[in-house]
Amino acid sequence: MSLRLRLSLTLGAAFALIWALAAAWMLSDLRNQMMFSLDQRLVASARMVAGLLEQLPAIPSKGEGTHFSAEQLNIPGGMACQVSSLRGEILARSHNNPEQALEAQKMGFHDQMIDGAPWRSFTLARGDVRITTADRVIEREALNMSILLAASVPVGVALLGCLCLLWLGIGQGLAPLNRLREALMRRNADSLEPLQLQSFPSELKPLLETQNQLFQRIGKTIERERRLTGDAAHELRSPLTAIKTHLQVARMTEGSARDQSLARAEEGADRLHRTLEQLLLLARVEGSLSFDDGVQCSAEQVAKLAIQDSASDQRQRIKLHLPERLSDAPLQMPAVLSIAALRNLLDNALRHTPTDGAVELSLETTANRVRFVVRDHGPGIAPDDLQHLTQRFWRNGQSTGCGLGLAIVQAIVQRCACTLHFDSRPDGLRVELTMPLQPV
Repeated sequence: MSLRLRLSLTLGAAFALIWALAAAWMLSDLRNQMMFSLDQRLVASARMVAGLLEQLPAIPSKGEGTHFSAEQLNIPGGMACQVSSLRGEILARSHNNPEQALEAQKMGFHDQMIDGAPWRSFTLARGDVRITTADRVIEREALNMSILLAASVPVGVALLGCLCLLWLGIGQGLAPLNRLREALMRRNADSLEPLQLQSFPSELKPLLETQNQLFQRIGKTIERERRLTGDAAHELRSPLTAIKTHLQVARMTEGSARDQSLARAEEGADRLHRTLEQLLLLARVEGSLSFDDGVQCSAEQVAKLAIQDSASDQRQRIKLHLPERLSDAPLQMPAVLSIAALRNLLDNALRHTPTDGAVELSLETTANRVRFVVRDHGPGIAPDDLQHLTQRFWRNGQSTGCGLGLAIVQAIVQRCACTLHFDSRPDGLRVELTMPLQPV
C-alpha cells in the first residue's frame, strides 16, 4: 500500500468520522428543533381558533356533528381541529378531522392513536370550551425526513469534496519525496556526492541530511577499504619478497648459511604476522564494528594486562609505578581497545629504548579520567617529527617496527574520547594517554 493511499485512508476515515458525528449532532438538533416548531404550530393554531370562535356566531351547546371548514377556522393544511365542551360534547370540528373524536380531556400535548394511526395533539381550555389541534405523526416524520435529507445532501457533498481535496493535497505534499526518489534513481551507482535539492520542505530536510550523511559514511568506508588494500599491498610485498628470497637461499645452501636464511625467513614471517594483525586491528578500530564484550577493567588491570601482552622477551624491562590511591572504577571504553592502545605505546617505547634501559609506566587518576604516562630512555624525537608519529607507516631512521602502532593508538583515541600527548626530551620520549572512567 502506498504512503499516499495509507494517509488518505487514515485521514479520510478520521474526517468521515468527525463529519458523521457532527452531522448526527446537527441532524439530531435539527429534528428536535423541527418537532418543537411543529408543536408550537399546534399551540398557535389552537390560540388562533380560540380567537376566531369569539368572533363567530354562538356555537350551539349541543353541536354534535357541526363542522367548520379548515378555511373558516384558518387551520393549516394537514392539521385537524376540534372544539368540545367541558362535558366532552363535540361542538365543532374541521372537515379533515378523523372519524374518531380527538382526546380532549388532558390539557397540553398528548400522543394518541386514532383510527390506527398515531396523532400529536394539543388541548387548550378557553372559557366553557376546549380547543384541540392535532396533526398526524407520519406527516410530521415525512416533513422532518425531507428537511433532514435536504440538509444532509450539502454535508455529503462537502465531505466528498474534502476527501478529494485531501487526496490531491497529500499528493502535492508528497511531491518532494517523489523528487528525492527520482534524484536517487537518476544517480550513478558509484556516485556518492551529496544530494542537492532546491525548495525542499523543512520537515524533510533531516531525511535529506541523513541520506547525505549515509553517502559520506559509505564514502569513508570505501576509502578505508581502499586504503587498507593499498597499505596491505605496499607493506606486505617487502616481507613476502624477503621470506621468498631467504627460503630460496636456504634451498641452495647448507650448514650455517642455510640456518641463517631460515632464521631470517622466520623473522620475516613474524614481521608479516605482526603487520597483518596491526592492519586488521586498525581497520576494525576505524570501522563501525563493536568491541564491547561486556568485560570491564580498572586502570590497574589494564596496565598489568598491557604489560603481559607486550613483547614477551622484554616485558621485564617495564617498570610499573602505581600511586597509593588509585580509583577502582572501570574504564568507560572497551577493555580490548584500552589494552591494545597501552600495549602499542609500551612496544614502541621498548623498541626505542636501549636493551639495558627500562621503560616506565605510571598511572594517575584525576576526576573521572585516568592518565597513563609511558616514558622511554631512548634518543627522543625531533620536534619536527612529532606531528608525523601517528601517521600510517611513518618511521624514523632508527625504527624497526611496521609504523602502525601509534596510528592504531590515535584511531582508538578518536573513537573512545581519549587524549594523546607526546613530549620529547633529551632523556627520552614521554607519551601521556588519558582515558575516561565510568562515573561512580
